[in-house]
Amino acid sequence: MFSEETFYSLALRHCPLIGDIIFRKLVGEVGSAKNVWEFSKSGLNNIYGIGRKISHEIGNPEHLKFAEKELKFCEKHQIKINIRHLGELPKFLQECDDAPAILYQKGDFNPELHSVSIVGTRNISSYGKHFIHDFLEAVKHEKLQTISGLALGVDTEVHEMSVQFNIPTVAILAHGFHTLYPQKNKKLSEKILAEGGALFTEFNSTQKPDRENFIQRNRVIAGLSPSTIVVETAFGGGSISTATFANNYNRDVFALPGKITDKYSQGCNQLIFQNKATAISTITSLVEQIGFIKNHARTGELFPSSEIKIQLPEHQQTILNCLHREKPLSLDELAENLEIPTFKILPDLLQLELLGLVKALSGRQYLAM
Repeated sequence: MFSEETFYSLALRHCPLIGDIIFRKLVGEVGSAKNVWEFSKSGLNNIYGIGRKISHEIGNPEHLKFAEKELKFCEKHQIKINIRHLGELPKFLQECDDAPAILYQKGDFNPELHSVSIVGTRNISSYGKHFIHDFLEAVKHEKLQTISGLALGVDTEVHEMSVQFNIPTVAILAHGFHTLYPQKNKKLSEKILAEGGALFTEFNSTQKPDRENFIQRNRVIAGLSPSTIVVETAFGGGSISTATFANNYNRDVFALPGKITDKYSQGCNQLIFQNKATAISTITSLVEQIGFIKNHARTGELFPSSEIKIQLPEHQQTILNCLHREKPLSLDELAENLEIPTFKILPDLLQLELLGLVKALSGRQYLAM
């Protein structure tokens, strides 16, 4: 059974011109979706930013009829309805200012697992496939779940490899639960649920996979995790929007670098160059950076890390000596301490990052590794 507040939330969110931000504002001002629905027109018009066009639809019985049908649909198909202002969204998504007011769910989302979002192009190469395989194989014994978008290419590979390694995986859809896009992944979606994963969507049972929905979907992918990994993407690819949302949410972003001549590495290289993503140098360092500390004697490396000595140029060693292992320094602070302009420091920071000696955090902050 669904609560009365869920019923009125569905009706209110269905009103034209009431998106997630306006919904949150109304509920914040009046106290609940039911209170908003029953509030006087004059009272609604007095709320800053709420005009007559918005208030006119509130109270319209047609939206209550929609809510009734939606509740019956969700009950029939065993769909959970998470309401943001009731604190029902997953923790990391709940923190985002533009999080969905309503999030529909099939399957299980385990809040105790460490979530990692992995996205990329539909035109995945063998390079991207090998990376996904190697990364998921390295974390298969960790308390981790993957997040992606169920699209063809990188998303499909992430979900399939996760299932293969018995890692719970979560797919974010760009449409309601009345359909499944792409149809090719219908069996995969069923496998995700059967293996203890989940499907999420903010779209109701009347909404098709329209083009604009995919950008909205990408903010949920970014919002659900503390870390987002971009595997392969072209300039302006959809995954760039996911990385941008993750940056705006102050989350860690990692990108797999590639040849400058490879079209679907150019977007990743650009993110790294613009300091919007940390370059992935090795699987081992990535596993550590997302929060899983491994022992120093590492399989697949010639020597324990304690024995590796890298002779750095003096100016790079000076930058490294200025950084701390626990307290991050911003680019501006680093420039001030060294009395060197920021534009001269950035190339050396990128080089140190590629060597695995420096970790770039969001907000242009850096730690020594």
